[in-house]
Amino acid sequence: MMLLTASLFWGTTFVAQVVGMEGLGPYTYAALRFTLGAACLTLLWLLYRGKRTQMRRAGTYRSGFRAGLPVGLAMFVGVTMQQVALLYTTAGKTAFITTLYIVLVPIGAVLLGQRIRAVNWIGALLAFLGVYFLSAYGSFDLNIGDVIVFVSAFFWMAQILLIDRFASAVDGIELCLVQILVCVVGSTVLAVLYETCTWAAVVGAAVPILYGGIFSCGVAYTCQILGQAYVRPAQAAVILSLEAAIAAVTGWLILGEVMSAAQLGGCALLLAGALITQIPAKGCD
Repeated sequence: MMLLTASLFWGTTFVAQVVGMEGLGPYTYAALRFTLGAACLTLLWLLYRGKRTQMRRAGTYRSGFRAGLPVGLAMFVGVTMQQVALLYTTAGKTAFITTLYIVLVPIGAVLLGQRIRAVNWIGALLAFLGVYFLSAYGSFDLNIGDVIVFVSAFFWMAQILLIDRFASAVDGIELCLVQILVCVVGSTVLAVLYETCTWAAVVGAAVPILYGGIFSCGVAYTCQILGQAYVRPAQAAVILSLEAAIAAVTGWLILGEVMSAAQLGGCALLLAGALITQIPAKGCD
């Protein structure tokens, strides 16, 4: 349910990004929403001081600050490469190629010595096909942007596998806070170097920034880290890929974007892939 919640907020944030970047550059928008997300997580971290004190006394506390650095770096590079790729390719192809992590994550998990169940491979294939029909069906001439976003998929794979490595061993709130702070610093540097911003533009995008900062950064990434403590990475990758279907449906409902029969079929395949991965392990292989 935590991973599904993350997918829900990431998918609906697509609309906020479209509206928010009407007057702001992508790096500026990212810097502002990540900063707001960091503020929310800092407040959450302060609220859990008592629990951490109890864990320290019991000898069960493990700081997540150091572990958050590589996770945050992987996420920042993935986000930044996506932004650069959008200068050269379409949003649909970007979404499709990014979700190569659905297949890359179980492959990476196998290389790290984990056992992947047959239903996870089937779910990954269905989800991957679903994203294809949802975003890239009928348009697939490769260009430099496609190559850039292809490389970014490996960083999203790394982010998911790193979270799987640390989520159950360290403080999840601290892990998420540092991950977001890395993105704050990186996005701010890029915004200062490559974009200009006015206070009027920030005020005009206040609602999208608030939604993206609180729900996409503050809530969704925390849910991802806490949820991955209980779910294997291959299964997590498929559930998180529902973001694409949720984004398409939200764009249809709020922005009036038209969904074709192929896109509706893609949503169905994504949902089927996510449901298949939930089949209990006993007697499934």
